[in-house]
Amino acid sequence: MKKICFLFAVLALFSGMNYSQDKNMNNPFFTEWNTPFKTPPFAAIKLEHYLPAFEEGMKLQKAEIAAIINNQEVPTFENTIEALEKSGEFLTRVSRVFGGLKDANTNDEMQKIAESVTSLLTKHTDDIFLDENLFKRIKAVYDGQAKLKLTTEQKVVLKSDYLDFVRGGANLNATDKDKLRKINDEMGQLVLKFGDNVRRENAKFELWIDKKDDLAGLSEASIQAAAEKAKEKGKAGQWLFTIDKPTLLPFLSSSEKRDLREKMYRAYMNRGNNHDELDNNTIFARMVSLRVQKANLLGYKRYADFVLEKKMAKTPEKVFKFLKDMWAPTAACAKKEAAEMQKIVDKGSNKFKLQPWDWWYYSDKVKMEKYNLDEEMTRPYFEINNVVKGAFSVAGKLWGIKFTERKDIDVYHPDVKVYEVTESDGKHLGVFYTDYFPRESKVNGAWCSAFRDQSNMAGKFVTPLIFNVGNFSKPTSDKPALLSADDVRTLFHEFGHGVHALFQNVSYPTASNVPSDFVELPSQIMEKWAMQPEVLREYAKHYKTGEIIPQTLIDKINKSQFFNQGFETLEYTAASILDMDYHVVTSTKELDIPKFEKASIKKMGLIPEVWPRYLTTNFIHIASWGYESGYYSYLWSAVLDADAFEAFMEKGLFDQATAQSYRKNILEKGGSDDLMELYKKFRGREPNVKALLKSRGLN
Repeated sequence: MKKICFLFAVLALFSGMNYSQDKNMNNPFFTEWNTPFKTPPFAAIKLEHYLPAFEEGMKLQKAEIAAIINNQEVPTFENTIEALEKSGEFLTRVSRVFGGLKDANTNDEMQKIAESVTSLLTKHTDDIFLDENLFKRIKAVYDGQAKLKLTTEQKVVLKSDYLDFVRGGANLNATDKDKLRKINDEMGQLVLKFGDNVRRENAKFELWIDKKDDLAGLSEASIQAAAEKAKEKGKAGQWLFTIDKPTLLPFLSSSEKRDLREKMYRAYMNRGNNHDELDNNTIFARMVSLRVQKANLLGYKRYADFVLEKKMAKTPEKVFKFLKDMWAPTAACAKKEAAEMQKIVDKGSNKFKLQPWDWWYYSDKVKMEKYNLDEEMTRPYFEINNVVKGAFSVAGKLWGIKFTERKDIDVYHPDVKVYEVTESDGKHLGVFYTDYFPRESKVNGAWCSAFRDQSNMAGKFVTPLIFNVGNFSKPTSDKPALLSADDVRTLFHEFGHGVHALFQNVSYPTASNVPSDFVELPSQIMEKWAMQPEVLREYAKHYKTGEIIPQTLIDKINKSQFFNQGFETLEYTAASILDMDYHVVTSTKELDIPKFEKASIKKMGLIPEVWPRYLTTNFIHIASWGYESGYYSYLWSAVLDADAFEAFMEKGLFDQATAQSYRKNILEKGGSDDLMELYKKFRGREPNVKALLKSRGLN
């Protein structure tokens, strides 16, 4: 998932740096960064540096905006739109560093800074979007564009900036502008609180085991990792399990203790729903109400209408139809999978009805029965450093780029590694950071973001600083970090976002913005290479012996490629429908979240053995990661990536003509042109949904 944190995404629309030189030079934000490729000097940045830097950044951008407004010349693209695009570079630099670390390496002090600065940033952003005189100049350029000789990208930027101001409230009267300011301010605080509550819930839950019998079924690696966690907490001789994904999923898949599986699963799914100080029910209810109020103020009946206007899907009705079309074959497949598992349950001495916390355990039983394959067979071949090399190798074979580790570039945590990325001729392309292990200071999940985006205004080419974050299994005292097959796909997924950002070649910051229902194409297509036999043989090597993964195991992986696809697609589709249901609400009355959620799940006809991938109180994508009315994007983009990958399968996995066309027409373009037109330039036609059904065995 490509992610930029809350308000910092808006501020990143604007980027020209001309900051005061008489400020305290001990604050690294007030000096030029004489670092390799002007990367952030993380070791020098202290918590006390952020607030003064934010304040200075807002002050500077206000001056830059005032200069645009006070320009006595007739508004032109150059003196208005381009000047707007250049504004706020200092503020963007501060925001990107703070926003990245707030999720990847946070603490209570940083969260307090975020609480303080959120209202300031909200007001600052509203001051820009609600300025009548600034909007008059933008509108003048927009209305007169027919007489201008603009490039395709400039037309896209002009339209996007104009719409952003309209959607930001520029056409509202003074009373409604004041209402919008209050909504935005309150929303900013709720977004921050919701996300932090989920992070704290992840860190809060602990399952302590002091009896060896309760470890039945768990792998030696899981047991050892749990023992080391317990020892770190001062309880040697016990075992500690958390709900971080690297711990949770192996536990659900392997533990023979059904009551403990249920306890772990419920703890994960009920994050934010424990009726304590971290409860997210009232927070999300208020968020939904505020979103409806905002949509109504801006002339939209539903919040989903507002959001989808700038997506590929365009309307809620189109999204619902897409999800409905996916539901029937997906639900039918999931029912068959559940029936297969129920048969295994019924053969046992302790008969019961299969429940959601049983799915991983019994699906592994089915997988072993059908394919003689389980996660522990493949994990020894997926040592994390080899997997990373495998991802780098794929990119190298496709586009000739190289990743060279740099020890001289500062990092924000010892787990982080840094690579310089170069073209085949040695030309610098960008910097790529990886941060792959869980810790209490990090939000759960995986994402890609940037400390600096690529841009090329006024002949000043700026290269990107991209970072990938994950929460994969950590090394233990006698084993390196070994990944599951799902972890491998996730790593390749985020790497795909990274490649997209590295290859981007646009002039203006706004042109780098890609709708969520298209931005997942580059990430999801990269997953396709991960399990290709040719690629596996290159990176999948046994961590002890160095043995290349045997063909017999590759054959099992290939034969099981459609396994559990009904479940995986159904839980995702269910979460997407839940998201849409919230955002087609028309009443501003605050919802009873548990009641609404229950009704939504009942209405969609979800089988009882499956819950949505996320329940409301921990659905961080739609609460604070900007995917509200947009969680369907992963499935929508899956149509694109399945169809696009068929082009490589038809011509060759590393066919250079196909790879270069994909780079030129998709990866480099960002959001600088009509997205469907870009896709058609690559593929020669619009995508075919049959490719998705085929790729998941649902046809």
